[in-house]
Amino acid sequence: DILGLVFVFPQESRSAYVQVQARLEQPLNNFTVCLRSFTDLTRPCGLFSYATENQDNEILLLKPRPGQYEFYVGGRSLLFVVPRSPGESEHVCASWESSTGIVRFWFNGKPWPRKGLQRGYTVGVPASILLGQDQDSFGGGLDTQESFVGEISSVYMWDTGISASGVRAAMYDTPEETPLFGWRNFPYKIVGEVYLKP
Repeated sequence: DILGLVFVFPQESRSAYVQVQARLEQPLNNFTVCLRSFTDLTRPCGLFSYATENQDNEILLLKPRPGQYEFYVGGRSLLFVVPRSPGESEHVCASWESSTGIVRFWFNGKPWPRKGLQRGYTVGVPASILLGQDQDSFGGGLDTQESFVGEISSVYMWDTGISASGVRAAMYDTPEETPLFGWRNFPYKIVGEVYLKP
């Protein structure tokens, strides 16, 4: 339980990240990822990277530049344009369902228009899940120019979709549904220079 704490990524690095040590047994036909980030970077940076042996961008939440989020499933992506909020942390949730391919995206608790991606796809296991980097291979292929600098917290993942009230609950670290992993039961390993701070 690391409630009230944040991971601080103090500088650009290709060797610093947080490894999420969750053992996912079943392939995913639905999932939701939520997290809060705080950065002043203007270049692309990886927030949440879920790679398998077959696909490095199995699930990826990337911030190409301020005011944009790119969300990947199975190597294909959608772009969401959001208001810029300099000097403030940003909370995002993204969910995907295989049966329709529908992606839902929320920014600071507000829903964006639904879009579609990878209908009929299945997200594989086992996975290497990293915070603060974009994997270009299973557990590796990291690039300093895509590394995250700043703070990441309130990371949650479910193997289901999520409701609007569920998004708001995740924003305040009071999840309605039990996640695969989340800030109250977060299995992590810090690699390189990352700090867990209040």
